[in-house]
Amino acid sequence: MSSPIGLHRVVAPAGVLPQAALRLDPSPAIRPDEVRVAVQRLNLDAASYRQLAEEHGGDGERIRAAVLAIVRSRGKMHNPVTGSGGMLIGTVEEAGPASPLGLRAGDRVATLVSLTLTPLHISDGLRDWDGRGEQVPCAGHAILFARSVAAVLPDDLDPQLALAVLDVCGAPALVARCLRQRPAGRVVVLGAAGKSGSLALAAARGTTRVGVVRDDAERARLEGTGLAEQVVVADARDAVGLAAALDAAGGPGELTVVCVDVPGCEHAAILGTAPGGTVVFFSMATSFPAAALGAEGLAADVTMLIGNGYVPGHAGYALSLLRSDTALRELFTARLGHRLADWAP
Repeated sequence: MSSPIGLHRVVAPAGVLPQAALRLDPSPAIRPDEVRVAVQRLNLDAASYRQLAEEHGGDGERIRAAVLAIVRSRGKMHNPVTGSGGMLIGTVEEAGPASPLGLRAGDRVATLVSLTLTPLHISDGLRDWDGRGEQVPCAGHAILFARSVAAVLPDDLDPQLALAVLDVCGAPALVARCLRQRPAGRVVVLGAAGKSGSLALAAARGTTRVGVVRDDAERARLEGTGLAEQVVVADARDAVGLAAALDAAGGPGELTVVCVDVPGCEHAAILGTAPGGTVVFFSMATSFPAAALGAEGLAADVTMLIGNGYVPGHAGYALSLLRSDTALRELFTARLGHRLADWAP
């Protein structure tokens, strides 16, 4: 029997959900409600790639070997240190007749569920990847379950650009939802020059937006884009220093969004949020015990949310932000290292 959430693909330990499994079965034969995708590119999440790069001293060959070893041993891309993975793009090879995803053979798609729960087989040894970036060209296949989420890639965007946006499309949708439910006049985004951070700023248009970045290079990248009314250079791991920097810039945020891909930012986010405010932790480097105990220890009356990567309509919303904001688009293309003119539909 096939499970809509993929229990039949769990090899070990038996009975757990695919995300918690130590190993999945990535065999290519699909059940009636599954979809097999020919993989063309992985997008490793920022926290996972940073951890691998730091562990292996930035050596691309060793990083590549480490990713291959993870996928071969686990049947999925699930970093055992960070617990995170990423997502992928590819072309549908076969869709089972009972699949509810609405996909057809030949569709170019981006998976909007984590690689940590997606059965994955890599067939080319990652020979075309130098190990020096989050985007990983590759060949192989992946399996989507009935409860998976995927989006057909738009025709008007470079697939690499679409992949970068869709990898973090939950961030702007969650920010927009928070602002609808609890309007805030001042929004602070930690890691504002990155992918999820810049999209979060775009989603907070209409508020006073404060972008916190780590150095002057990131400040120069963000200033002049119109995405933030203020740009603050501070170490998001230094709670006291960040709080002082925000005070000097006009005060704490009523909504704080954490998009930093390094650990140790929980206390700074809490201390930099106004009483009664909200903190969204949209980073796989977050320690949720540290956040909970830190808020208690600081007697901080803040609501803390885990950045769920799924919000209904999140893919279309993130792509609409990219299409409507030239500065946002330029930030993404600069990160990818190529110009918009390099690709045409």
